[in-house]
Parts: sequence; structure tokens; C-alpha cells
Amino acid sequence: MQSLESYTFIPDGISCASAFKRTTHLAIGAHQDDLEIFAYHGISACFEQEERWFGGVTVTDGGGSARTGLYAEYSDEEMKRVRYDEQNEAAKIGKYSFQTQLKVPSSVVKNSNEAGSLVEQLTVLLKACRPQTLYLHNPVDKHATHLGVLTQCIAALRKLDADEIPEQIYGCEVWRDLDWLRDEDKIALPVDSHPELARELIKVFESQVSGGKDYVTATLGRRHANATYFSSHSVDGCSAITFAMDLRPLLEDSTLSLPVLAEQHILQFRSDVASAYSQLLK
Repeated sequence: MQSLESYTFIPDGISCASAFKRTTHLAIGAHQDDLEIFAYHGISACFEQEERWFGGVTVTDGGGSARTGLYAEYSDEEMKRVRYDEQNEAAKIGKYSFQTQLKVPSSVVKNSNEAGSLVEQLTVLLKACRPQTLYLHNPVDKHATHLGVLTQCIAALRKLDADEIPEQIYGCEVWRDLDWLRDEDKIALPVDSHPELARELIKVFESQVSGGKDYVTATLGRRHANATYFSSHSVDGCSAITFAMDLRPLLEDSTLSLPVLAEQHILQFRSDVASAYSQLLK
């Protein structure tokens, strides 16, 4: 296994060990641009702060990306390089403590029998950073690679000592919204600070945006919609929110699996819908 230093870009040039150690907010995502979509709460909380630092980990190599327009004729290897560079540019713009890109093929991520090395790398990284807050994919995301990365992250977290586990572990939105969770189960993360930064961090991924996927408008629009529709009986407390699911129960109960946690929330949603109609029919 290569050292993490060989995979890591540090915008302000300090040592890798120091960049890991100062990290208070860490996000681990599957693809280039995932962090900027689901973990903006951590990025903005740390932006230009002396005591808070955001660290980013992108697991996959960017292979197999859809490509049209300017990138239509790019080979897979060329596309990997473009996405790699875009992710590091985002780290510069957001002033991250570090950006690690592990370059693991999606096929490996989704196969637990092949992902042992990845789990080991993630365990080493989590021990080196010991973040207070950790942002991950959520267990009802519909992208198989996102679920694969989440699965390996939970496996790594379960290798940590109790005092190494982050205080907050959030499962965040990308390919499915979490607005359907019960309000008491939603973690509403305000993301309305530094609006131009929020825009630039998604816009920098030109290879993804220029081909007909307007992730800028979609991501910022979802955040605004979350804030507006969060509560029907009160005025908006902020102009942008992302929702997250609490994943710490997976570390508090080693027998609890990701599918069961997801099913618990789905069944609760079903029960709430049924209850609302039963009240009307009384």
C-alpha cells in the first residue's frame, strides 16, 4: 500500500502529517465533485478559519465519467487527469487543509472482497486526522459507488478506538434528497454562508457541468428549496440547508447494518404517511 502522502495535495504546502492533524471537519466521497455537493457545510464552516480546517478524501479515480462537448473525444485516462486536477483546484479555492485522491476503481469500491486495502487506507487516515465532524454518503443514496464507499467507510470506522470516533457522523445528500425523513431524524445543516464560494466550488468541475448537467443550479436550488420547505409554519431561518442522516448509531451498535438503518427510516416514513391519513379519517 502506498503512503497517503503520495495521494495527497496540500494547498498551503505544510507537511502531510500537520495537514491531517489540524483537520477538524473531514469528508470522504466517491467521486470528484461529491464533496463540494454534500459537504459544503464543513467547507464553509472552516473557510478562512484559524481553528477549523476541512479535509477532503475522494476515493475513486474518475474513470468511466460521462463526457460530451469539449470532452467528448477524451480517453478515459485523459478524463481521469481532468477530474483529478479539478478536484485539487476545488481544494485551492476552498482553502482545504488537504485533498487526498485514492484513485480506486469503482469496481473495487463496490466489491467488499477486493476493498480490504481501501478500508486499511481509510482507517489510517481517520486515525491521523481524528476529525470532530465527518461527512459521508448516506445509506439511501441511489448511486452504487456511493453506497460502496459508505460501506468501506463504516468498516474503517469500526476499526477505531472509542476515543477516535468523530463526535458527528453525517450521511449526506447527493443522488437522493433526505427531505422525506421525519423532522426529528433530519439533521438540517445551514449552508448559506459564502454564497459565491458555494457556486465556484461546483462550477470548477467544468468537465461535469459543461456537458449538459447543470449541477450548479441544481445543487444551489436544492439547498434553497430545503430551507424554504423545511417548515410550513415558520419563516425561513436561513436561505440554504442541506439535510443529513445521523450515522453514529452504526458505531454504537456493531450489529446494526447499513441496509437495516435505511429500512428503519423508510418504515418510519411509511408509518408517518399512514398515520396522517388515519387522523383525517377519524
